[in-house]
Amino acid sequence: MIIIDNALLKLHEEGRPLRVAMVGAGFMARGIALQICAFVKGMQLVAIANRTVAKARAAYEQAGVDDVKEVHSLAALEENIAKGRYSITDNPLLLCEAAQIDAIIEVTGAIENGAQVILKAIENQKHVILMNAELDGTVGPILKVYAQQKGVVFTNADGDQPGVTMNLFRFVTGLGVRPVLCGNIKGLHDPYRNPTTQEGFAKKWGQNPAMVTSFADGSKVSFEQAIIANGTGMKVARRGMLGPSVAPGTPLREAVALFPEELLLNGPGFVDYVVGAEPGPGVFVLGTHDHPVQKHYLNLYKLGEGPLYLFYTPYHLCHFEVPATVARAVLFGDAALTPLAGPSVEVVAAAKTDLKAGAVIDPIGHYMTYGLCENAETVAAERLLPIGLAENCILKRDIPRDQVLTYDDVIVPPGRLIDRLRREQQQYFDKMKAPLDATEESIGV
Repeated sequence: MIIIDNALLKLHEEGRPLRVAMVGAGFMARGIALQICAFVKGMQLVAIANRTVAKARAAYEQAGVDDVKEVHSLAALEENIAKGRYSITDNPLLLCEAAQIDAIIEVTGAIENGAQVILKAIENQKHVILMNAELDGTVGPILKVYAQQKGVVFTNADGDQPGVTMNLFRFVTGLGVRPVLCGNIKGLHDPYRNPTTQEGFAKKWGQNPAMVTSFADGSKVSFEQAIIANGTGMKVARRGMLGPSVAPGTPLREAVALFPEELLLNGPGFVDYVVGAEPGPGVFVLGTHDHPVQKHYLNLYKLGEGPLYLFYTPYHLCHFEVPATVARAVLFGDAALTPLAGPSVEVVAAAKTDLKAGAVIDPIGHYMTYGLCENAETVAAERLLPIGLAENCILKRDIPRDQVLTYDDVIVPPGRLIDRLRREQQQYFDKMKAPLDATEESIGV
């Protein structure tokens, strides 16, 4: 942010703002629109696409923007942008094709439709900023490959916990401290929550009950930690992570003592979470250092004698920091959080209740499944079903509560882009692990 603010101010003073567009107009998207339109100099939110156009208009209205015009063609959108007008549409692909737009912010949480939009944006050489951990955790690695081939940035967003964690990971690494665990601080985890149980909370905050459920049942934190693992090469210590719970208000320093020290010091680095600790809802990194003099200094600076040192950010500000992510991508080619290579950790589907043969699986955050982190090698070896692919699959057999689903348990709907991308992802990174043939110079998607 220290460099980004001055870079955006310079663009503002020169009359050359970054032009961005957003797909989605829900609770978080409305916050992003407000932040960019009312508080960020050097950036313009020139268009919003949403299935219900009225919601896109409402997002602009909340942000204090009145000069809004609905468009149905690329020519109309381009004309609006050139004249300094703001556009709304129900066709997100128009935003991806517009030559005057620098970056696309995707804020839907949808996996199949989100993948279609992201691929089109990348095809048209647009930088992509995701507030869609579900899509990223399902096919993020292969989307990153597509982005690299087009010379654009594919990144998750700062402000949300994964991006904040990655900032802290990079900071800690820069100190010469070796991160051994990247953690998330949650206030609640109950895998059996559903939209009915969460309806009151969702109504209070103006949110979607299914989205609220995905936080409560652990699916969201699983996706968040999976994409951190994919961005760092870390793993999970066990299926579902360790996730120690403490009494509400327990200091974080006491809570992290529940993670096995020997495991962390001798492991590959892990992602995990705690429930109930303060300060929440922040993030933390546990790291270690081998140099005796530096350990002396860390003790002097009140981080303790080691061998584990706790670093944390006590908050995450979601939509407030999304514009900084856009600027990092467009101006500096820097991703807040993006996959290193192939998947390291994935999110698989577990039965939230006893499921019956013939049932059609409902979406994430509903009544039938919840997500669990698992190491990618195990997912492949056991043919576990990623929860990002589970929606609309038909169950072949009865599944008891808490059993993890496999591909052999379901009939996958035909013709989905997300399944094609999963196949490409597996084939591409399997090929990357194999020795190159003497005549083979590169591997394409």
